[in-house]
Amino acid sequence: MLRRATQLADGRDLIYYDDAGSALGADRAVDARTLDQRPGTATMRQDVLTGDWITVAANRQNRIMMPSADADPLAPQTPTNPSEVPSMYDVAVFENRSPAFGPALAEALGTAPVASDAPRGLDDLAALGLGRTRTSVGRCEVVCFSPEPSGSFGTQSVTRARTVIEAWADRTAALSLMPGIEQIFPFENRGEAIGVTLPHPHGQIYAYPYVTPRTTRLLESIDHTAPDLFQHILEFEQNSERVVFQGRHWTAFVPFAARWPLEVHLMPHRHVPDFAETNQDERDELAPLYLKLLRGVDALYDTPTPYIAAWHQAPVNVGRETVRLHLQLTSPRRAADKLKFLAGSESAMWAWAAEVTPEQGAARIREAIKRAEQASA
Repeated sequence: MLRRATQLADGRDLIYYDDAGSALGADRAVDARTLDQRPGTATMRQDVLTGDWITVAANRQNRIMMPSADADPLAPQTPTNPSEVPSMYDVAVFENRSPAFGPALAEALGTAPVASDAPRGLDDLAALGLGRTRTSVGRCEVVCFSPEPSGSFGTQSVTRARTVIEAWADRTAALSLMPGIEQIFPFENRGEAIGVTLPHPHGQIYAYPYVTPRTTRLLESIDHTAPDLFQHILEFEQNSERVVFQGRHWTAFVPFAARWPLEVHLMPHRHVPDFAETNQDERDELAPLYLKLLRGVDALYDTPTPYIAAWHQAPVNVGRETVRLHLQLTSPRRAADKLKFLAGSESAMWAWAAEVTPEQGAARIREAIKRAEQASA
């Protein structure tokens, strides 16, 4: 895989990742568009009742919604489509034009609290108070899985999946070195039911200026149980009927206390905090196994399944020895024509009720994977 870095017309970073054996040449077109100045970095406000930080990014209100194929902003540029990517590509990663975090980083804002109001470390962010604000420093990136106008990660080849995994690892390492970044989150939103605004096969990477609320709760659970909690979970699930499949380096399972009608976790067998720490054998096996899982999920029904594929990684500066990289794949689809909506109890009180037992869910996914493999044989 080859990595080629450049910049877009407004100074945003763009990185091309070429497949192994790619037919693409080394030359890439220059982005010759005339673009407006990038929006200023958003502001975070603290919810004093929970300690959560809420980003207020008004620039995202008018982002593009379900454009036609000839106006696809993630397709390679043409004379009639001045898109975000100047050249043909295999995989492309670029800074989001309408980010929730960034483009400023803590270092660029300076260290004077009055002048920048940037987060001043985890202790500063953990403090509680009315009317507390901070600058939403960080980075939001778009990961284009393919130049094709439609599809998802699951529709890619094993070679292309392997290239995306390499891009995730490379970007995790690079973003972790940026000032003010505390956690890196690669993810894919798939389907209009999830809220996807572009049909082009793509995911995103968020680089947060704080440790996210879910990971904070996870760190508290580890503190109350054992530093090797993830290993205990893996062994517990591997000895259950909730295993979906198991490889040499990865196991997929429906978790014991699954919240969603469809929820699958995919976890490495050894402790690795993030993609940057995975080895070549783990990445090589992950590519076909992840495709196997996604194609099985799509075979559950006659139409593609909406989902959120969330790759949880350890924070940059805490929990590196205890938080293990893992996928949490969830879907609100509870039947062919029914969705689970987060109504009063789940939404307001965070008190979940599941309609599908995890054991039933695992059995259904195993059967769907078999159908998908038979259909492609």
